[in-house]
Amino acid sequence: LCHAPRKEYHRKFLSEAFPVESHLHHNLHDHMNAEVVCGVVENKQAAVDYLTWTFMYRRLTKNPNYYNLQGTGHRHVSDHLSELVETVLDDLESSKCVVIEEDTFLKPLNLGLIASYYYISYKTIERFSSMITQKTKMKGLLEILASASEYAELPSCRGEEESIETLVRHQRFSAENSKNDDVHVKANALLQAHFSRQTVVGNLAAGQREILLPAPRLIKSLVDVISSNGWLSLALKAMELSQMVTQGMWDRDSMLLQLPHFTKELTERWQENGIESIFDLAELSADKMQNLLQLPNSQLKDITDSSNGSRISECRMKSVKVMILEPVAL
Repeated sequence: LCHAPRKEYHRKFLSEAFPVESHLHHNLHDHMNAEVVCGVVENKQAAVDYLTWTFMYRRLTKNPNYYNLQGTGHRHVSDHLSELVETVLDDLESSKCVVIEEDTFLKPLNLGLIASYYYISYKTIERFSSMITQKTKMKGLLEILASASEYAELPSCRGEEESIETLVRHQRFSAENSKNDDVHVKANALLQAHFSRQTVVGNLAAGQREILLPAPRLIKSLVDVISSNGWLSLALKAMELSQMVTQGMWDRDSMLLQLPHFTKELTERWQENGIESIFDLAELSADKMQNLLQLPNSQLKDITDSSNGSRISECRMKSVKVMILEPVAL
């Protein structure tokens, strides 16, 4: 039942599907960077041609207001695409992902290659490059990781500010002048909660899973940025951060926490008995292990299988002298 003049209006929504619009223009920077890296787009004209093969191009004249198109004529569409390409490429050049040669030809730079390889935002790789320094510590690495634009869309729910404030108050590295409603502060707090194995529930637990999912590739890209600068010790520290994400523990924690069913209390009890590492554990007899652990046989088997599968990896480095030959005029 409805007002008679509105009958056809409501019938339209019941019988016809809503149009699907493209969001490519909202994320074009990363797409364009990837195509430049792959060699598909080698100049500005190729970038415009690339857009003519997209769904967005088909929808431009169908819904011009949605795409901020001034008109539906060929000239309007051409000018719109050219302006869009110019804006995107200028942003990529400013972020040092690509270089524009002779105002036409496009070449990928190191940051663009890293962003494309790890499928991360050009804003993220630019931020990583600008924030990292040779003297950055673990606290700084965490702040840089949490600042990634991939976390900008982290959902925020009403009433969680108090829980985040509690996490921030008890975390190892405190953020200066932080606001608990900032998504990057939230990301930092949930990462540190993961390392400390603090229990988070509800929406915060879901948010923590969303943070941990892209974290490994973000850290790998950070390692590549650091390695490009030749900072070995900092690269190793970033690799430790990657292990912290994988293992859910701090770099200073006992390696026994890598084993299943181990808690901090259980680890302290073992350390009191002179067992500091997984390899000390592997040398114990089954009876002594059972007396110390006091766990069910199924959990004991998980621990035994995990410790027996551990391997020692050794890495040796040596300096190499490089001789540089200079041309001599004859």
